[in-house]
Amino acid sequence: MRERGRRNANFILPEAKGDDMKKLLFAVALLAGCATTSTEQASDQTSRGGPGPTQEEPRNDGKNTENMTTFGMGYDLKMYSPLSQINKSNVKRLVPVWNFSLSNDMGELSQPTVYNGVMYVVNGNWTFAIDVATGRQIWRTPVVYDRAVLRIANAGAIMRGAATIYNGKLYRTTLDAHVMALDMKTGKEVWKRKFAEHTEGYKGVVAPLLANGVLITGTTGGEHATRGFLVGWDPETGKEVWRTHTIPAPGEPGHETWPKTADSTPDAWKTGGGSTWQNGSYDPQLDLVYWGVGNAAPYDPKYRGGGDALYTNSVLAIRPKTGAIVWHYQFTPNDMYDVDGSNENVIADLRVDGQMRKVIINANKNGFLYVVDRTNGKLIAAHPMTRVTWATHVDLKTGRPVLTDVAARLTAGEEVELYPQRGTNAIMFAFNPKTNLVYLNTWDLPRIQQFVPYKFQKLGEPSTAVKGRNPVVKPDDVVGHHLAMNPLTGQMKWKIPITDIPNGASVMATGGGLLFTGRPTGEFIALDEETGKTLWQFKTGSSINAPPITYTHKGQQYVTVLSGLGGSVVKRFVGNRVPTGGSVWTFALMPE
Repeated sequence: MRERGRRNANFILPEAKGDDMKKLLFAVALLAGCATTSTEQASDQTSRGGPGPTQEEPRNDGKNTENMTTFGMGYDLKMYSPLSQINKSNVKRLVPVWNFSLSNDMGELSQPTVYNGVMYVVNGNWTFAIDVATGRQIWRTPVVYDRAVLRIANAGAIMRGAATIYNGKLYRTTLDAHVMALDMKTGKEVWKRKFAEHTEGYKGVVAPLLANGVLITGTTGGEHATRGFLVGWDPETGKEVWRTHTIPAPGEPGHETWPKTADSTPDAWKTGGGSTWQNGSYDPQLDLVYWGVGNAAPYDPKYRGGGDALYTNSVLAIRPKTGAIVWHYQFTPNDMYDVDGSNENVIADLRVDGQMRKVIINANKNGFLYVVDRTNGKLIAAHPMTRVTWATHVDLKTGRPVLTDVAARLTAGEEVELYPQRGTNAIMFAFNPKTNLVYLNTWDLPRIQQFVPYKFQKLGEPSTAVKGRNPVVKPDDVVGHHLAMNPLTGQMKWKIPITDIPNGASVMATGGGLLFTGRPTGEFIALDEETGKTLWQFKTGSSINAPPITYTHKGQQYVTVLSGLGGSVVKRFVGNRVPTGGSVWTFALMPE
């Protein structure tokens, strides 16, 4: 049966007539009219928001739906909410209630947090506090950083993660490798600390994680002759508590995987990559943080001895109080494809062979979806989520991929086309604990690369030792999929083709049977969790790259997402087809 209603370019509008339609449109206009981007601090709002979440509140994200205090909508990063006011039967009545400009053209990749009626938003250039109900600005604070760092920042000034809030303070990093604390009520700086020299290739693009009273930050720089690390900070004072490098030094376990050979760079481990540029998850019961580690560098393994190159392309389980590594699992030993291992690790409990197991699920850039025991790092399952040609499968006994001839051809100097270019593009997938399925957007495009000579000269220099080119994408070419997948069996419940431009958006699942995600052309969409069918869409002004959230305010459910073309890879494929410009969009149901 054809759905009744009128469709405009932006969203599906339920059918209404006469005075009813006028009332509905007036209500929407009134709500939208509340939005403002005034630069003046709204003094009547400054009593809200503080003193800020306690250590217990992030553990309970989802229980108090009025607050959303952590990235990923919980320490477990499930990107799932049980909220069901907005559901499959009424999602066509979803409309924007306010929109807020973020004064930024460099891209929006972060996720808002919400506390006591205030929304906190970060990007590479600003930090904002916004009234949840009206979209009115409470305060905004510019990010002060050395603009010289933009010369080595391929993606510009971006921010991944969320505004990290705790005990009256908002924590964030800056592009020039600093971590800082702001007062949640006023936006004024409380403290600021440097964690590395940006002139040596290090940058701050990932939000901090607060775990067991310690603030943990990562770094990027895996393509610039760096050595990755995590740092633990005292959130009150900004004092450095510990620093754990992702590449072991001589005498430390794992250093033997960086052998010295005739071709290897002297002390290759000092510049071997292993950046920590995506976000960590936290299990308070086990008191373990799970953080992914990026690619080894250079890509050509002969310059680093041809060993496994620990702990690159791995997940590390660490103690938040000390930074001690409890266990590791390496997804791609001796990575030469730039497939990283930095993707977020989602915490879940799954029944395996009749027993409940504590696991993490990782949608890896190398094309495989992994299930790993989060108590000990033992591999449970690994299945391809997209086309994979560099390996035939992952051996469950050894935990290692079984390679095809791609590696040998690369090291022989050939230009090689291999799949995938990336399984996913630094996005969040959703895990629904009721269905035990993951929902994600994958890529199905090749990487075309060839190794080139490299000679180390200084810290922070480009160090990939590779040249590459993008594949030609023709109109209507399938470049990826929306899909629902069983992480233990690899079975696809459904798989919907994505055409023309690959998708760089995260997915959120809700108790209303909906999946919210976006498109690089700017549409924010809701899919049917059962079938993958698009049920609703709204056209924003720029690309959707950021993870959405849902929450309640005074009992009413809202959905919020950031719009703004950003990220070097997505920009490469979008070109000039979509304008830049960051903004916040908040949606609610139109009254019946």
